[in-house]
Amino acid sequence: MLPNGAIRPFLNQLKNITRDRMGMIGFITMSTIVFLAIFAPLLIPYAVVENVSRPDGSPAMLEPPSWRHWFGTTNLAEDVFSQTLWGGRIALMIGLVSGICVTVIGTNIGLIAGYYGRWVDDILMRITDIAYGIPFLPFGIILVAILGASKWTIILTISVLMWRTTARVIRSQVLSLKERPFVLAARASGASDLRILYKHIAPNILPLAFLYTALSVGFGVIAEASLSFVGLGDPSTISWGRMLYFAFWAGAMRTAWWWIIPPGLCIGLLVVSCYLIARGYESIVNPKLREF
Repeated sequence: MLPNGAIRPFLNQLKNITRDRMGMIGFITMSTIVFLAIFAPLLIPYAVVENVSRPDGSPAMLEPPSWRHWFGTTNLAEDVFSQTLWGGRIALMIGLVSGICVTVIGTNIGLIAGYYGRWVDDILMRITDIAYGIPFLPFGIILVAILGASKWTIILTISVLMWRTTARVIRSQVLSLKERPFVLAARASGASDLRILYKHIAPNILPLAFLYTALSVGFGVIAEASLSFVGLGDPSTISWGRMLYFAFWAGAMRTAWWWIIPPGLCIGLLVVSCYLIARGYESIVNPKLREF
């Protein structure tokens, strides 16, 4: 179990998120998607790639929604409802892992650049500028060509490039914090740079880091769907992006609407919930937005 001192800050920040009406909506939506993704193996009525049949034994290809198949079937007679629930596991895993990686990388670069300044700041910010100049999709194509198509390649692509905004925002905050009296007092007392950075400064920028984590998770979901839609997703798994990819190449984008709407709607709901949670988190970052 987590110690009470570790649980209480999390509960306090969660309370601030849910006190905002839009943040509460985002939290409920996200919690619902997480619940369905976690228990997908128990909830799906068919295997993800199982070819289902009609009562007469013929393949149930491109059937519209019915009581037997709530979201209809694909051109290969696969149940869309089962694939939609299972695809949420991949989207959440990639979104959460890449979001955390982006936040960790960006926060540490921002901390170091803002605290040390001078040539350290110059080098790290020039690297950040270079990262801004690299287009995401061509970079992802190159990594897939080198490393192969997998969910870990997608996570690596997101993590290598998308930390840049977080780093810049954190750096600007650290530039202000490092001149505060409590940092000057810690430095005068002989505290090491490492202690000052992660004991005194880092806790003060955590709300801002968590805010960008929520936004990064949403971007990770979009990035996974985008790469999967152009055929760069993990071929061994079913995700919402790959569902759209298969529907496109099967020529069903206009005819089999039931194959398109569920994954597209889920992508939209998950991304919007991340934005709403980030909006609720602004009450922590900017106390002027808090409702009393």
